[in-house]
Amino acid sequence: MKRAIGFIILTVMIYSLGCGGGSTHYPLPPADAKADGWVSEARPFEIGSEKYEADFGTITVPENRSQSTSRLISIPFIRIHSRSKNPAEPVFGLAGGPGASNMSWGWGKAQTFLSERDFVLVGYRGVDGSIVLNCPEMKKAFKGKGDLLGEESMKTIGSAWSACAERLKAKGVDFNGYSIPEVIEDNESVRRALGYERINLLSESYGTRVAYLYGLKHPEHIFRSAMISVNPPGHFVWEPRVVDAQLRHYAALWSKDSVASSKSADLYATMRTVLTAMPRRWLVFPINAGKVKLVTFAMLFHRQTAAMVFDAYAAAGNGDPSGLALMSLAYDFIVPPMMTSGDLGSKAIGADYDSTRNYCADMDPPDLPLGSPMSKIAWCPQSYGGWPSARLPEEFRKLKPSNVETLLLSGSIDFSTPAEFATKELLPVLKNGRQVIFSECGHVNDMWYANVENTRLILTSFYKTGVADTSKNAKILMDFSVKRSFPTMAKMALGIMAFVAAALIAVLVWLVRKLWKRKGLKRVV
Repeated sequence: MKRAIGFIILTVMIYSLGCGGGSTHYPLPPADAKADGWVSEARPFEIGSEKYEADFGTITVPENRSQSTSRLISIPFIRIHSRSKNPAEPVFGLAGGPGASNMSWGWGKAQTFLSERDFVLVGYRGVDGSIVLNCPEMKKAFKGKGDLLGEESMKTIGSAWSACAERLKAKGVDFNGYSIPEVIEDNESVRRALGYERINLLSESYGTRVAYLYGLKHPEHIFRSAMISVNPPGHFVWEPRVVDAQLRHYAALWSKDSVASSKSADLYATMRTVLTAMPRRWLVFPINAGKVKLVTFAMLFHRQTAAMVFDAYAAAGNGDPSGLALMSLAYDFIVPPMMTSGDLGSKAIGADYDSTRNYCADMDPPDLPLGSPMSKIAWCPQSYGGWPSARLPEEFRKLKPSNVETLLLSGSIDFSTPAEFATKELLPVLKNGRQVIFSECGHVNDMWYANVENTRLILTSFYKTGVADTSKNAKILMDFSVKRSFPTMAKMALGIMAFVAAALIAVLVWLVRKLWKRKGLKRVV
């Protein structure tokens, strides 16, 4: 029954949120491949109705470049060729994560640059390529025992992370090779293979950390760098006091919207009430408080999904927790499979983990309604085993001056990478840096799609001239209206389940009657 519910939830939510995906074939390296050897196949590549020439390649690199005897692994890459006869410096893309692929960008983003430049993606080691740090143990553990954010769940997750690491280690995985500096060197290997002297970087979220360090390691090979939703060193941890301040800011915006405020006069107070006394079920459906908190936090990253979350809390405050039940049920089918846990451990924990902190307590202070659930589930389990990632060298854990021409693009309501982190921390060390803030935009998707023409103009002008054209950067107001609310989707799912159940009962009755007739049985009234 739970799987059936999950399928219905996924179907409804995918339809509502427009999620999707695909895959691409990359050639296998030869058996005798050497370090930095590569193979590629030229094939056409379609973006919408347009066709481009592209190279689908695989490069062979050491698993750990600091070890001369390291085994070799393979990494995929793709180059989409510009239609220009004399293309300018190419754009290398660095997507978000860690734990996510770098080979599944929205290709409309790439198309933005193809009139003047090639667009290149290099797979993230640990996720893409011959070695994947996949942890099925974690997918099960992330579903939790009891309250997802309770101590028992934290112990289970920590033990599962340790078990996964031991299994991968027994298979010969060298965890010291799965670090941000190695990701940078993979891009350098591809840059050299394709014959580029200098490249532009286009990075998003976690990718901005890679881009910043790339500029420190190889400034001579970076022409210009544009960072979207900027993550400076130290900020793979979401701090609960910052999260709470962001909730209060959203509540202030909510209070200015007459339609929204009619559902709840004080959004922050409503959320505090609901989160403090979370209902345990809606009808027969359980509500796991920890799972609701985690889904809440994840969906606050973007404008559209944030509005859906706030609408669900307003409904719960008015006695209808159906939206919270849907969020709780959806967690198991959406969150655990969405990341490659070993890569998340190697890159994030290796970069920002502080062994002197008590993350279990720090991420869930008793005086804050939401705390920082995503940080708690990622960092607290390190107290109970966790992931044995190598510590990133100190030189890459602190901010250092950079001369690379850099453009920082930030959303004013970005829960994941708040604009002030880029403003106060990273911008001062960028000697040729500038920041542009998009009003009332959240994380990466908002930065791209809330005002598509604005983003494209800013990026293309920056790469071409070094100066971002912000003439279309008009103010966008937060929209709290919801097309398909969580309570509505919950009732849709319930309706579908009731219909399916009724249909099954009807079929069963028909089969029984048919059996009666065949065997000449008489009905007893």
